Amino acid sequence: MRKERAELRQKHLQGGLKAESLIDKSVLRASAADKEIDILPDAVVVSIGGASIMDRGAPAILPLVDEIARLRKRHDLVIGVSGGARTRHVFKIALDLGLPTGGLAHLAGASEEQNMKMLQALLAKHGGIQMTKDHFWDLPHKLASGMIPIMIGMPPYHYWEQPPRRGRLPMNGSDFGLFVFAESIGARRLVYLKDQDGQHEADPKRVPGAKLLRRVSARDLLRLPDEDLIVERMLLETMLCARHVREIVVTNGLKPGALTKALSGRTTGTVIYAPKEAGR
Repeated sequence: MRKERAELRQKHLQGGLKAESLIDKSVLRASAADKEIDILPDAVVVSIGGASIMDRGAPAILPLVDEIARLRKRHDLVIGVSGGARTRHVFKIALDLGLPTGGLAHLAGASEEQNMKMLQALLAKHGGIQMTKDHFWDLPHKLASGMIPIMIGMPPYHYWEQPPRRGRLPMNGSDFGLFVFAESIGARRLVYLKDQDGQHEADPKRVPGAKLLRRVSARDLLRLPDEDLIVERMLLETMLCARHVREIVVTNGLKPGALTKALSGRTTGTVIYAPKEAGR
């Protein structure tokens, strides 16, 4: 009996978290670190808008495909796409059927896969390949082989999507999903390609002549109403506690060379950044 008890003691796990709740505030503070490892610090994540780019067809997509093919030779690119009109159509039907938010989130990802497949077909001869978002372990091999991984933007919460603050539409959309992905791998840069030059003081489609903001903090943008934001509010809120992706670039994917400039640090769009005091 004594021998068995000694063996049990030898196998007992030691550690500061063994008897604590993992949501306790003091435990969370104790788990903070000044520096975390960037898993893929050379990766560049590019978000291609569904409604703003993909829905416009060949005139918008084909020049961008050629630009991505050229940039692949100098950058480790990971491409994300959203669903655009397809997602909105799916949402409308699902809402009429009474499906809950988790069902809507699951269907949104499925509709985005159509745009992913089309983009992969166009980029196939340049190394374009489909990738499941949570397959992080495949990325080093794909990037080292010169491939261009292409994935959907919707975060992989699916049926576990949290209840929204208002209505039934998922709060966590494609913009947010690609931000979380880039944050998780410690990407070097995250670029959103839209059909506008960047973030304005107000939506230029609603307020013609609204001033373009070249550089603005996520905290300042959170003061704007949702209809004036060029990216999702949840993305901006998450930026305030991010530890790797401290700024993003939003630029006009319909303008030739805009992505090239964004990757070289000469963006003609908007840089959205997290204030230094946020997330630290």
